[in-house]
Amino acid sequence: MRSFLLLLAMTPGIQAQDAPWTHYGADAGGTRYSAARQITPGTIGRLKVAWTYHTHALEPKTDLNGKAAFEATPILVDGMLYLTTPFDQVIALDPATGAERWRYDPHVDRSLDYSEVTSRGVAASKGRIYLGTMDARLIALDAKTGEPCLDFGREGAVDLTRDVRLRDRGDYQITSPPAIYRDLVIVGSSIGDNRAVEVERGIVRAFDARSGKLRWSWDPIPWATRTSPPTGAGNAWSNLSVDPVRGLVYVPTGSASPDFYGGLRPGDNKWANSVVALHAGTGQVAWGFQVVHHDLWDYDVASQPSLFQLKGGPAGVAVTTKMGRVFLLNRATGKPLLPVEEMKVPKSDVPGEEASPTQPVPSTDALVPWGLKASEAWGATDADRNWCREKLQSLRSEGMYTPPSVRGTVAFPGNIGGVNWGGAAIDAARGILVVNTNRVPYLLRLIPRDQFVQETNAPKKNRISGEFGRQTGAPYGMYREILLSPGLLPCSAPPWGTVSAMDLKTGKKLWETPLGSMVPNKQYGSPNLGGPIVTAGGVVFTAAAMDTFLRAFDANTGAEIWKAELPASAQATPMTYTLQGKQYVVICAGGHGKLGTKMGDSVVAFTLQ
Repeated sequence: MRSFLLLLAMTPGIQAQDAPWTHYGADAGGTRYSAARQITPGTIGRLKVAWTYHTHALEPKTDLNGKAAFEATPILVDGMLYLTTPFDQVIALDPATGAERWRYDPHVDRSLDYSEVTSRGVAASKGRIYLGTMDARLIALDAKTGEPCLDFGREGAVDLTRDVRLRDRGDYQITSPPAIYRDLVIVGSSIGDNRAVEVERGIVRAFDARSGKLRWSWDPIPWATRTSPPTGAGNAWSNLSVDPVRGLVYVPTGSASPDFYGGLRPGDNKWANSVVALHAGTGQVAWGFQVVHHDLWDYDVASQPSLFQLKGGPAGVAVTTKMGRVFLLNRATGKPLLPVEEMKVPKSDVPGEEASPTQPVPSTDALVPWGLKASEAWGATDADRNWCREKLQSLRSEGMYTPPSVRGTVAFPGNIGGVNWGGAAIDAARGILVVNTNRVPYLLRLIPRDQFVQETNAPKKNRISGEFGRQTGAPYGMYREILLSPGLLPCSAPPWGTVSAMDLKTGKKLWETPLGSMVPNKQYGSPNLGGPIVTAGGVVFTAAAMDTFLRAFDANTGAEIWKAELPASAQATPMTYTLQGKQYVVICAGGHGKLGTKMGDSVVAFTLQ
C-alpha cells in the first residue's frame, strides 16, 4: 500500500491527498468540517502564503462589475482544485502550486442587468464538473480537460429557462452549486422576488447526470397557482444538502413573492421559508419544517442545512436562520430535537395584510438580539445616539416579528441576518456548531401604489442609498435601508458581526467573538457575508467581514489567534485540505460590489512554513 501511494503521488496530474474537500460545504451534508489537524492553535503562527492566483474575472470592465461578488469556495477532487468566478468561469488549479490547469468560460452576456452577479462554486461526480450559471444554464464539463460533455443536454448544457415562464431576464438564475445524488444533479434557483407578485416559480429539479434529461421536479408552493394574481418564488437559492444513506435531499426555501406584502398570499405559505426533505430519487416529500410563517421580512432560509451526528444521539440537521435562531431537527423525521414553541407576535396595521398570529421559536439560545427599542439606540457621539433614538421612536418596533408598515418598521436583525448564506460549520467530535452572525438594523417601509413612482423619482434623502422594490401587482411598493446614524454607523450597539459557537446537545451559546472591524482600533465587529469552517486541529477559519483579513479562532474558546491581510475583501467561505503531508487553507478574495468592500480577483492559499 505504501508503494502504491508513493506511485500515485508521483503520477503527473494525480497527487496523494487526505482530509479532502470534495463539496462546497466540505461534504454532501454541508458540515464545513475538515479532519485536517496539522494547523492548531499552537502551530498557526507559522501559517504563511503558499501561492496566489489571479482570475482576471473583472476584465474587461463592465457595469456589472459593480455588482460582482466573488463568493466561491473551491473544491478538491482527484488532485485538482475547481472554483468559479462571479461571471461563472470555471477554473482548475494545481492544489500544491496554484498553477492553472484549464479554464472554461460559458460566455455569460455581460450586457444584461442580472439581479445577482455571483457563483458560489461547482459540484463534481464521476469525472464531471457541474455548474449552474447566472443566465440559468446547467453545464457539465469534463473534469480533466474543462471541455463540455457533449452528451449532456444540448452540447453540454441544459437550458433551465425552458420550462419557466420568465418575467424578466436576469432575475431567474443559479448562484449556488448543484447537489449530487447517485446519477442525479439537483438544482434550485435564485429569483428576484421583490419586483412583483407574479414572478418565476421556485421549482426544484433533478436531471440525469449523464444525459441531462429531467428526472423529477418539485414545486415548494403549489397553492400559489390558485392565488390571484398567482404568486411565485418560494425558491431554493442556497445550497442543498444530501444524506446518501437515507436517500434524502434537504432543500432550504425562501419567501413567496413579494417579500414584504403578503395580502395576496394568505395563510402560512407552506413550504416557503422551510427546510423540506425530499426523497432524492423521486422528489417526493418526506417531511418539511417551516421556520417562518407567512414571511413579511425576507427571512429566507439562506443557509445550507447542516447534517450532523453526535455520539449516542439521533442523526440531526441544523437549520441556521436570518433570525439568528437555530432549529435542531431529527434528520429522518423533521421533528425538533429540542423544543420549539409558537410565540404570539404583533399584528399588521396594513389594510389587506393578515400577518401570522404566531411564529415558531426554538429553545436554543438566540445568537443575536431580537428587536431594537429606542431606549437601546447607540451612537459614537451624543448627537448620533440622539438622532438614532428619535428615528427609532418614529417607527414601529415591537420585536423581531413586527410587520412592515406604511409608517416604517424596524427589522432587527435585518434581511442579511442573523446568519446568511455562509451557514454553519459542525464539529461533531466537540459537539459544536459555529456560525457568523450579523446585527444590523433595517428600516422597512411600505409605499402605497399611487405614491410609489413619485417616491422613487424624488431626490434621495437617505445618506446611503436604500433599495426600492416595485412589488408590482401588490397595493404597496417597498423601501428598505440600513439604519445608520449621521456618523454612518449602525444605530444598534456593537458588535455588528460575530463568530459564535453553540452546544449541539443543549442549544446553549458557548462563546462569541467580534468578527472584523469597521472602526479602527475598536472591537466592534462588521457586517459579513461568508461562513466559517472548523478543523480537527481545533481551529475555526473565516473571513467574510468588510475588512480584508482572513482570521482564525480557537474552536474551544473563541479567542482570535491569527489573521492575515488579503489583497481584497473575502465575502466567501474558506476551505482546507491536506496534500502530500501539508495542510493548506484557501480563500477566494475578490470583494462584494453590493456590500461595498474592496474588489479584486485573488485566490490565496496558506500553509505552515
